[in-house]
Amino acid sequence: MWLPYCRHHHHEPEALAAALEVRALAVTYPGGRSPAIADVSFRVRQGARVGLVGANGSGKSTLLKTVAGLLMPCAGTVLTFGLPLESCHHRIAYLPQRTDLDWRFPISARRLVLTGRYVHLGWLKRPGPTDWLRTDETLRRLGMADLAECQIGQLSGGQQQRLLLARALAQEADLFLLDEPLNAVDADTARWSPTSSPACNALGRPRSSPPTIWGGSKPSSMTRSF
Repeated sequence: MWLPYCRHHHHEPEALAAALEVRALAVTYPGGRSPAIADVSFRVRQGARVGLVGANGSGKSTLLKTVAGLLMPCAGTVLTFGLPLESCHHRIAYLPQRTDLDWRFPISARRLVLTGRYVHLGWLKRPGPTDWLRTDETLRRLGMADLAECQIGQLSGGQQQRLLLARALAQEADLFLLDEPLNAVDADTARWSPTSSPACNALGRPRSSPPTIWGGSKPSSMTRSF
């Protein structure tokens, strides 16, 4: 028996629907007196690459976390591939800021990348050969195979950022949400984004996909990667 991580089962996307459609979205943090974001509406077509530019504290991370299903909106609607967010959450890969993770946690790089596969497994199913194969292939193609058994806190900042990207790629998602993905990373890591040729090769996809929303405060870094 397969039990999803939420009470909703996965559904196939609508073929001609937008990758993401947000309507009049508002989000308030618990205890907050005013919305962190309010009346946000936009549409992202399939295959598009969108830069979300704004100063620190402007609500970029709040918006991305809401679309990823990590925050609940107090108003508005979020549709992914024409369906409610909870029906397609397995198709969305969220790459958080590196500082959002506790890198002291006793887990190997390989195991962290494997967590990108969990959304396909549900609560009771264990990772199978296909999940491990996808994990190892992604690490190899991103040049991190020799670091697979390292504890994640032993990696450099750039390696940790690339590891988060590897986890997102291993998920085989159809929509990527990137929150400051190139913040304080080295030049070698900067060439790896889901829209870059190396990362698309790792995905086995043409460079025209998948659709990506990139949040950041420096438009120049987005322009180079897009």
